[in-house]
Amino acid sequence: MAQTSTANKRTAKKPAPKKKPAKKTEKLGPISRLRRFIRRVFLWGFLAIFGFIFLWTLLYAVINPPTTPYMRSEAHRLVNIKHDWVPMEDIAPVMARSAVAAEDANFCLHWGLDVNAIRDAVDAGRGGASTISQQVVKNVFLWHGRSWSRKAIEAVWTPLTEAVWSKRRIVEIYLNVAEFDEGVFGVQAAARHYFGVDAANLTSLQSARLAAILPAPKNRSASNPSSFTRSRTASIISGAATIAADGRADCFER
Repeated sequence: MAQTSTANKRTAKKPAPKKKPAKKTEKLGPISRLRRFIRRVFLWGFLAIFGFIFLWTLLYAVINPPTTPYMRSEAHRLVNIKHDWVPMEDIAPVMARSAVAAEDANFCLHWGLDVNAIRDAVDAGRGGASTISQQVVKNVFLWHGRSWSRKAIEAVWTPLTEAVWSKRRIVEIYLNVAEFDEGVFGVQAAARHYFGVDAANLTSLQSARLAAILPAPKNRSASNPSSFTRSRTASIISGAATIAADGRADCFER
């Protein structure tokens, strides 16, 4: 009997574990569902816009921009514009140094936004302080005119451009899309327009004159310079020599 009792105990089934109650599915009300839908739309919309901007920027790292929004508007207004694209190798090195010395001497030292220059401009109560990278983003992708919306987009787009393009590429595009006179875009068209030479043959004086009329080419002339433009030209010649000597031109010359 003892053995039979022991065997029965061994063969007795263990009680089945209690099942955990199933989690109740949370039912969302119409307002919650709408909020979730809106969040998803905004998220996917943001990702789509960022992806488009990234691919557009990446494309221009290897393909020359055929035109810009401002060029198109000027071509519509003037019917005809002058614009001849030239690679960096066909632009006199002194022209690149002159443009950088005139507009953004610390171009090689920042990542697209010159924080110190912006702070100085704010402290002085004036605008400006746009780097060459910012000007390229504005000219190639955005629109002209002063607005906080454009500046905000520009401030976000510029670091992305710096991450995707080389410094040399930024200067190359800048020199090819900048306006040097009404309807005259790019350094090649400007060199022929003002001096009758190609961009590769610009002298240090001619290069400084072209840089001196930026960023207000419609109010200044490189071939018939005012006293202000002459003074600015002399300063740019000195600045171009300085950044060549102290290494601040290395990032776009190599």
